[in-house]
Amino acid sequence: MLSTTPQAVHARLTRAAIFLVVTLGAGTESEAAARSLCGDLAALVRGVGFRATDGGLSCIMGIGSHAWDRLFGTPKPRELHPFREIRGVHHAVATPGDLLFHIRASRMDLCFEMATRIMARLGDAALAADEVQGFKYFDNRDLLGFVDGTENPVARAAIDATLIGEEDAAFAGGSYVIVQKYLHDLGKWNALPVERQEKIIGREKLSDIELDDAAKPSFAHNVLTTITEDGEELKILRDNMPFGDAGKGEFGTYFIGYARSPGRIEQMLENMFVGKPPGNYDRLLDVSRAVTGSLFFVPPATFLDDAASDDVATATASPSSAAPDASESEAQAASRPGQASPDGSLRIGSLKKEAGHE
Repeated sequence: MLSTTPQAVHARLTRAAIFLVVTLGAGTESEAAARSLCGDLAALVRGVGFRATDGGLSCIMGIGSHAWDRLFGTPKPRELHPFREIRGVHHAVATPGDLLFHIRASRMDLCFEMATRIMARLGDAALAADEVQGFKYFDNRDLLGFVDGTENPVARAAIDATLIGEEDAAFAGGSYVIVQKYLHDLGKWNALPVERQEKIIGREKLSDIELDDAAKPSFAHNVLTTITEDGEELKILRDNMPFGDAGKGEFGTYFIGYARSPGRIEQMLENMFVGKPPGNYDRLLDVSRAVTGSLFFVPPATFLDDAASDDVATATASPSSAAPDASESEAQAASRPGQASPDGSLRIGSLKKEAGHE
């Protein structure tokens, strides 16, 4: 039984969403602004959402590895690290991102108002690295014409797939999330026969029925993204959404996947970009290019509520110029606007009595 309240990871899929990734500026003032927003985020959601109570507004906040070091020091979630770029047949890039806000509602005006309030609260403390407005496309299809998210776990299975348990007890109730923005070459895709498209995806295009195993090639998207361990399939929760700009000829899918371990998603991406075995890559990547990639930890809502009320001076008194994490790409390190905080210890809220991690 969880003693903390998770964020709204399992909120229902909505017709509209905004995916907002920001980077923090240097200095303790930026860190203080971010911690203050943590504590007030739930009130912001209530305030904006009350203006349209049937809008289903929710907002999930994720914190990147370097931002965690600056804001909270240690302990640190066991598997939190910068997104690891993958170079295979295709390239999964790693891009800067300190905070993620996944805003969902039945109406875009609610999402937009929430994003506006967040950026106003952060002010000069942060810059938007990426903002994508997603929309529901007909019957939950992506712009490639296929239904997206059919195999999402539900009910108890969704909780088991996404929420950390005793494996990292100090952060039980939290989750990990990986985001990537993919741009599609629709001209190239639409030139393919539907039968070829179905083999690339592993499903029938019209009916959304999964192809028989005998009919699916080993490079099918749903083959390479199925991860098993000890005979059990390891699920993740996706809330992908289409986005685009018809005037610019830009069409894409924003991938967002939640899991209790980022290793699940990282293995999927390894299979897609490198191949399983190497070279047997996901042919979907021949028409879909990843242009962003970031990993965040989603702390429980109770952690965020307590974040601003604790004495954080020990974690931010004298920012240092610590070297970037070894797994951070050169592009991430070069574009990072802030500096890391010292290795002081800070335990927030219900985590104060828990053991941390190095």
